[in-house]
Amino acid sequence: MFKASKAFSSYSIDHVGRARAFYGETLGLDISDGVTKGQAIITLGDGHRVYLYERPNHQPATFTVLNFQVSDIDQTVDELTKLGIGFERYDQPDLKTDKKGISRQGPIIAWFKDPAGNILSVVAEK
Repeated sequence: MFKASKAFSSYSIDHVGRARAFYGETLGLDISDGVTKGQAIITLGDGHRVYLYERPNHQPATFTVLNFQVSDIDQTVDELTKLGIGFERYDQPDLKTDKKGISRQGPIIAWFKDPAGNILSVVAEK
């Protein structure tokens, strides 16, 4: 039924201006206006679109909403850290991160948050 359908992802934010600055300027992604006020559209390199919509009672996602595959996760984390992005730290029995905030158990991954508190990640390509 949906094989030929063009799918897209979406999640809420608390302020479209801060989101545009973070995703467009800090992360360097292509971002454009949405259909109505309070929306923005991220267009990724593969043509996938992610719709962001401002919501007055926004609650940050408690799970990862967007993952970026990278060829060198250590270099990417270093570059993002220099841009002022902080990485989440975990020290749980089944989830530990190193001093950079990278989990090397299972998929090699590091999590960070957007200005609205949504969780994003960088994941090492296999």
